[in-house]
Amino acid sequence: MQGIRTIRCNLSRFAILARTHLNLSHFEPTHFANPTVERTLSSKISIALFSFSTSRPETPITPKNLKGPEECSSDNEDNGSDMDNDDDDVRGLNLIDDGLIQDAKTIVSILQESSDNRVEMKNKIEQCVVKVSQDLVLEVLSRVRNDWEASFTFFLWASRQPGYAHSVREYHSMISILGKMRKFDTAWALIDEMRGVKTGVSLVTPQTLLIMIRKYCAVHDVGRAINTFYAYKRFKFDMEIDEFQSLLSALCRYKNVQDAEQLMYCNKAVFPLNLKSFNIVLNGWCNLIGSPREAERVWRDMSKRGIRFDVVSYASMLSCYSKAGSLYRVLRLYKRMQQMGIEPDRKVYNAVIHALAKGRLVNEAFNLMKTMEEKGVVPTIVTYNSLIKPLCRAKKVDEAKDVFDDMLKRSISPTIRTYHAFFRILRTGEEVFALLEKMRKMGCQPINDTYIMLIRKFCRWRQLENVFKLWDEMKENGISPDRSSYIVLIHGLFLNGELDAAHKYYTEMKERQLLPEPKIDEMLQTWLSNKQMAEGQTTESRTNELDCSQSCEQTRDIPKRSHERNFLRLAETRKVVRERGFSLWEP
Repeated sequence: MQGIRTIRCNLSRFAILARTHLNLSHFEPTHFANPTVERTLSSKISIALFSFSTSRPETPITPKNLKGPEECSSDNEDNGSDMDNDDDDVRGLNLIDDGLIQDAKTIVSILQESSDNRVEMKNKIEQCVVKVSQDLVLEVLSRVRNDWEASFTFFLWASRQPGYAHSVREYHSMISILGKMRKFDTAWALIDEMRGVKTGVSLVTPQTLLIMIRKYCAVHDVGRAINTFYAYKRFKFDMEIDEFQSLLSALCRYKNVQDAEQLMYCNKAVFPLNLKSFNIVLNGWCNLIGSPREAERVWRDMSKRGIRFDVVSYASMLSCYSKAGSLYRVLRLYKRMQQMGIEPDRKVYNAVIHALAKGRLVNEAFNLMKTMEEKGVVPTIVTYNSLIKPLCRAKKVDEAKDVFDDMLKRSISPTIRTYHAFFRILRTGEEVFALLEKMRKMGCQPINDTYIMLIRKFCRWRQLENVFKLWDEMKENGISPDRSSYIVLIHGLFLNGELDAAHKYYTEMKERQLLPEPKIDEMLQTWLSNKQMAEGQTTESRTNELDCSQSCEQTRDIPKRSHERNFLRLAETRKVVRERGFSLWEP
C-alpha cells in the first residue's frame, strides 16, 4: 500500500509540476471565453446571451456526495473553518432607502414575469427608468441569483447605463452566479473584461480567481481548480503558502478532502507542511466528511511528524466526535487538552456543549456554559444553537423553548438555523405557518433551504395545497427556486401520485437549464413512455369498439383490460423508484 501511495504521489507531483509550466497559449483555450463571448462584453455579449439561452447547458461534473436539501447545515455551525454559504459573493444589502427597495422590486418583477421569454425580458428592461447604482445592482443580483440568464441580462443592461460602471464587487457577484450555474466560459469572459484591455486598469484580484476555484471545487472539477490556482502567475499574483492553503480550503469546503490531502503531501517540497495546512485537511475530514476514522489517521500523522496541536486542531476533533455522538471521546479529549495547557476557545466549548446536550446531559451543558462565561468567553447564537438543535432532535421541546427564551433575554437574536431546528419537530400545517409568521416578525426571513425543508415536510404529510402555497410564496418573496427546490418538489409530487404536475415542473426545470437529476429523469421518462403507450392502446381500443360493435360484451372488456394495463404500468414505474433507492421519507 505504501508503494502504491508513493506512485500516486509521484504521478500527482508530475501532473502538478507540469501545470506550473503551462504557457498562455495552453491556458487560454481551457478557461477563457469561447469565441462567441470574448473581449468586449459591453458591445458583443448581449447578442451572445441569447445564443447561450438556446444552446445546451455546459456539461457539469456530477457532484459526488451530493448533500440533500435538508442537510444543508451541519449539526454544529462552528466547524473551525471558513465554510460560508455558497452565495457569499452574491449577498444583498440591508437597504434602508425606500427608493432603492422599490427600484429593486420593480426590476426583479420584470425579470421574473418575463423569465419564459428572454427577448421580452430584454425589451422590458431596456424600457425601465431607474437610476442604477452599485447598491441596486448587488440587491437585484442577490434576489435573482438562481436564474443566471435573468441576472446576466440585468448585469449587461446596467453596464450600459450612463454614469455607471461595475465595480469589483458587482463583477464578483455575477461571476459567482455564473459559476454556480456551471457557465464557466461566460464567467471567464467577464474576468477577461475585468482585465481592462480598453481602460488599462485591471479589476481582477486574487479573490476573483478564488471564486472560480471554489466554483470548480463545488462541481468536483479538481483539475480545473488547480489550473486556476496556477493562473495566479499569469495575473502576476503571489503564489505563496497562503494562496495554496486557500486552494486546500476550497477543496475541503466542497468535500474534496482526499484530493486536498494528496495535494498537500505531494507539494510539500514547494509548500512545506505546517500546522495550518494540516488543520485545513483535518477540519475537512472532521466537519465536512464527518469521518472520525480518517480524522484520527491525520491526527496520528501530525503527531508522528512532530506538529504540535493547537486549539483549532482540538476544536475540529471535538466537533467530529460530538457529531458522531461519542460523548466519552469528547470528554476524554477535552480533558487531555486542558492537561496540555491549551485554553479552550468558543468553538471548543460549543462542541462540548453540543455533545452534552446530544447525550441528554442538559444540566451539565448549562453548567459548562456558565464556566465558559466565567472565563470570559461570551456565548453566541452558535452556542445556543448547539443546545437547541440536539434538544429538538430528542423531542425535548419544552427544554428547547426554555433555552430559546434565555437566549432572547440576553438580547441574542435567533438565526434561520435556530428556526430550522424547531421546524423539524412541528407536526401540523397550522404550527408551521404560525412559526413562519413569528419568524418574520422577529426580522428573520425564510431562505431557500427553509422552503425546501417545509415543502418536503408537507409532501410527507400529503398536504399538496400547502406545498403549492409555499412554492408561490417563495416566488412572491423574490426567492428564485434553485435545482434542489425543483428536485424536492418533483419527487414529492411524483410519490403523491401527481405525475402530470411533476412532469410540468420537470419541464420547467429543464427550460431554466438547471441540471436534471438522473433519478428524476429515469422515473419520469418511464412514466411518460408508459403513459404514451396507454394512450395509444386506449385509442386503439376505441377504434376496435367502433369496428366491432356487433360484440357488445367483447367491447366492454377492452376498457377494463386497458385500465389493468395502466395499473400495471404505474406499478412498474413505482418499482423503478424503489429499485433506485429513492424515498421521499428518508431523513
